Amino acid sequence: MIATHEHEFEAQLGLPEKLPTGEHILWQGAPHWKSLGAEVFHLRSLSIYFGFMLLLQASYLSGQSADWNLKPLMLTGTMVALTLAALSIWAWWSAKTTMYTVTNKRVVMRVGVVYSLTFNLPLKKILSAHELHRTNGTSDLSLTLRKEDRIGWLHLWPHSRPWVINQPEPTLRCIKKGVECAEILKSAWLLANKDIEVITQKSSLEKPSNSETHSIDSLLTAS
Repeated sequence: MIATHEHEFEAQLGLPEKLPTGEHILWQGAPHWKSLGAEVFHLRSLSIYFGFMLLLQASYLSGQSADWNLKPLMLTGTMVALTLAALSIWAWWSAKTTMYTVTNKRVVMRVGVVYSLTFNLPLKKILSAHELHRTNGTSDLSLTLRKEDRIGWLHLWPHSRPWVINQPEPTLRCIKKGVECAEILKSAWLLANKDIEVITQKSSLEKPSNSETHSIDSLLTAS
């Protein structure tokens, strides 16, 4: 894996340098910031939690006296609003500064808000891909790399598969038209690895309670 630092002057959108002869872009996309905020920064869950805490505080204060003071509740509400606003801005800026690119030879991930990085993931070093498609129209595509090509979790987050820490999986997070991207990626992978014996397996999991659908494409089992 190759990580390139800083790219204020991109030769091509999302790419630190012009593509070499014989390589071309198949797909480009970025995270949907609202979905990123809900799924990665948990804005929906936090809003519900903070709302419940505010109700509890209001209930407690109202029970103290008939003429209760709104100042503590207003202070808490202001802190909650600032926290949620900061996370929303972080989600928006993370999506704005991210660009995912699939070419006929690699996957390129330009990520980073304060400290920008570009990860080049050659298709020949990708072992498998995991798809997660949500009912809101966004998808996650996680890529399993060889052990020797491990990328640090902190370098990837939030562009990594949730709860996979020891061997982090670079993930195209909260993208639109994820099914289309998955098919493009699979076709490109098969062409790039046509000299390897490949067994393709598909398995679908039952629809979970949160109305998300999962599928796993094992792109490579090579002898």
